[in-house]
Amino acid sequence: MYQSVGASVTKYLDIQEPLELESGAKIGPLRIAYETYGRLNKDRSNAILVCHPLSGDAHAAGFHDGESRPGWWDIAIGPGKGFDTTKFFVICSNVLGGCKGTTGPSSIDPATGRPYGTSFPVVTIKDMVNAQKMLVDRLGITQLFAVAGGSMGGMQALQWAVSYPEMMRKAVVIASTAYSTPQQIAFNAVGRKAIISDPAWNKGDYYGRRPPSDGLSLARMVGHITYLSDESMLHKFGRNLQGKETVGFDFSTDFQVESYLNHQGDSFIKRFDPNSYLYITKAIDYFDLNVRGSLITGLSGVKAEVLVIGISSDWLYPPYQSQEIVTALRANGLKAFYGEIRSNYGHDAFLLEQGQLNYLLKSFLDQASAGDVMSRAVHTIREDTTIEKAAELMIHLETNHLPVVSHDDRLIGIVTSWDIAKAVARGLHDLREITTSPVVTTTLDEPVEEAVRKMEDNGISALPVVDRDNRVIGIVTNESMSYMLNKCR
Repeated sequence: MYQSVGASVTKYLDIQEPLELESGAKIGPLRIAYETYGRLNKDRSNAILVCHPLSGDAHAAGFHDGESRPGWWDIAIGPGKGFDTTKFFVICSNVLGGCKGTTGPSSIDPATGRPYGTSFPVVTIKDMVNAQKMLVDRLGITQLFAVAGGSMGGMQALQWAVSYPEMMRKAVVIASTAYSTPQQIAFNAVGRKAIISDPAWNKGDYYGRRPPSDGLSLARMVGHITYLSDESMLHKFGRNLQGKETVGFDFSTDFQVESYLNHQGDSFIKRFDPNSYLYITKAIDYFDLNVRGSLITGLSGVKAEVLVIGISSDWLYPPYQSQEIVTALRANGLKAFYGEIRSNYGHDAFLLEQGQLNYLLKSFLDQASAGDVMSRAVHTIREDTTIEKAAELMIHLETNHLPVVSHDDRLIGIVTSWDIAKAVARGLHDLREITTSPVVTTTLDEPVEEAVRKMEDNGISALPVVDRDNRVIGIVTNESMSYMLNKCR
C-alpha cells in the first residue's frame, strides 16, 4: 500500500532582485513559498519540480501540523507512488500571483506598506515559470530530472520545456493544453465577472474589510462544474433532492448538486484570495505556445522527453488538446508519449485516479538504479585462487565474471571467462596475471543509464556493485540488465 511522506513544512525563499515580467513590468522583492519531499542526491540529479493547478499551492503532499487533510497531490507524491520520494527529490512552489505564501496581489507592496491589490502587475504562465527558475537556481540544481503538473500545472511544465530546454530531462503534462481555447477563456471570463461585479470587490481594494466572497464563491461554482463530467454528476447526484421529500416550488436549494456546488463555493472563499483568482485565470487565458499560428514551431526548441496524459471524460481540457501536443512534439522528432486516464470523473480525475495516474507516472519516470537490475547471487574469489579453480567455479556457477577480493573482502579486481581462456592459451597459472585492476564499479543508487554508459565507455560487460567500504554486494551484467529491464516494461 502507498505511504505518506509524513509531516511537511512550507519554506520561504526571499529574493531581493526584481523579476522582469512579460509585460515589461518588474516585481520585487519576491517571496516564494515552497515545500520539498524526499532527499536530493549527491550530484543533484534527481529533482522533480511539481507545478500546481489553479487552486493548488506549495503544500502538495504530507500533512501540516494539526491538519488532517494531506497536500493536494498526496495520491501521487510519496514512497512507491508516481513521484517516488525514495528515489526523487520533489519540489512544489506556490505560483507568482498566488495567495499561499508567494508574492501576489495580497502581499504587501514595499512602496506603500499596503497590499498590492490591482496595482500588482498582470503575470503570465511564463512569468510563473521564471520565478520557479529562480527558486531552482537557489537550491543549487542545474538540471531537473523532470517538471510535471496537471491543468494549469501542465501549462507550466510545457512552458518549462520551451523556456529552459536544457534544464530538464523529462516533462509530464496532464489534463492540459498548449493554448487556451475560446471556451476555456469564456469560463474564466464569467468567473472574473462574478468577482468584479461583487460590490465588495471595490476595484480590488478590499483588504482589511469584507472581501467579495459572493463573487468568488460564484466563480468557484462555475469553475467546479467544468472540473466534473456529465457522467460523474449523474452518478454522484442524479436528480436526488437535498434534505426534502419533494421540490419546494421556490428558489431554495432543491437538488443535491446545488448543495454540493454551494459547499464548494463556501469552502473556497475561506482559503483563496479573490484578486489572485483574477490574476491566475488571466495568466491561463494568455497562455499560447503557438508561434505564428504553428504549435510545431512553438515546440521546436523542446529537448526533454515528454509524457502527455489526457482524461477520457475531460471536457475542460479534452483529450484532443493533449494529442495535439504529442503530434507537434513528434513532428519535431522528439520523444513524446500519450497516455490516457479512463475515468468518468472529468477534469478532476488527475487528482482522484490514483492507480492509473501512478502507473503512467512510474512507467515514464522511474529511474531504474543499478540496485534494481543487479544480481545478488554474486560469487567472489580470493587473489590467491588458482586459475584452474576460477575456471571450475565459472563452469559450475554458469557465470562469466568473478570479482576478486582481498582477505578483508574488499574488491581488488575482476576476472572474466575471456581472461581464463587467454590464460589457458598462454599456459598461465597465477590469477594475478589475468586480473583486471582497478575495477570499474557501480553503486546501488546509481542510475541504470550511467551504469550502461560506464560499460560502453570501458568496453566491459559487467560492473560489480559495491558498498561504501568497497565490498561487493552484487553484480550488473549486460545479460541481467537486459532481462530485468525488459521484464519491467
